[in-house]
Amino acid sequence: MIYDITHVTHYSYQNEAVFSQHLMRLNPRALTEQQVIQSRIELTPEPDALVPYKDMFGNLSHVATVSKPHRSIEIRSVSRVQRSAPSSMIFEASAPWDGVRRLAMGRAGAPVPVEISAFCFPSMMTEPDAEIDAYARESFPAGRPILAATKELTERIYTDFEYLPGTTSAETLPVQSFAEKRGVCQDFAHVMLACLRSLRLPARYISGYLRTRPVEGSVRLQGADASHAWVSLWDPVFGWVDFDPTNNLVPGLDHVTLAWARDYADVAPVVGIVIGAGQQILSVGVDVVPVSGDAGGPD
Repeated sequence: MIYDITHVTHYSYQNEAVFSQHLMRLNPRALTEQQVIQSRIELTPEPDALVPYKDMFGNLSHVATVSKPHRSIEIRSVSRVQRSAPSSMIFEASAPWDGVRRLAMGRAGAPVPVEISAFCFPSMMTEPDAEIDAYARESFPAGRPILAATKELTERIYTDFEYLPGTTSAETLPVQSFAEKRGVCQDFAHVMLACLRSLRLPARYISGYLRTRPVEGSVRLQGADASHAWVSLWDPVFGWVDFDPTNNLVPGLDHVTLAWARDYADVAPVVGIVIGAGQQILSVGVDVVPVSGDAGGPD
């Protein structure tokens, strides 16, 4: 499946800004199951500089600096991505979760794999509490295969929580969204990460997109027409495996990975500073359009 993806972020300012600088994570990652055919970022007004770099998690990021006076700024990311289906796997054949925890904690008589070391402990936006920890443990009895347990946790979050835009913000922590049992994809992902990391299991936050134009008769997924978020869990047998608690899915052709990190704060698509602007109005539009391949509904 090949997608054309357009992500437009527009800021309008109350006053004329004399300077702004923006950190952008808007280029999809190149993966085994995801080939980036092309990807570019355009700004209006044109920036003084647009500097690419790789962050500590390997995400391609850009920093743009605009020093000329401006009343608005538009950031447009345009990408073409080829997405293939993930390999099939038997979740019951994954490693016992408590064995993975011992490995992640350095208690298995082997070095902790470098790729998981940053993702085993709570982060700023994935701190659990006693209720979250107890909720997680219901799916993780001793010796249960880690992927089977995580699939059950995904289903429980999907069932127990209400997808309700406008009830949370980008700063909402999992303790609040867990208590209220509602939120958007970012909240679902943060709650799931808080559950997994309370058990010291390696899990990362995935920022990405969903297909936005399903064919007639298919179900429209929650989180489409915007940036989406889900979770990836590490298993020593199968490696990193993605789970989408917002839609109770193992992500496939409908999901496009943008970046990953510990939580949303690490990979917000656009952050920055503006001097002299006063209040601002933000609008964001995302379009994910299939241009070739299987045009069917969700996998």
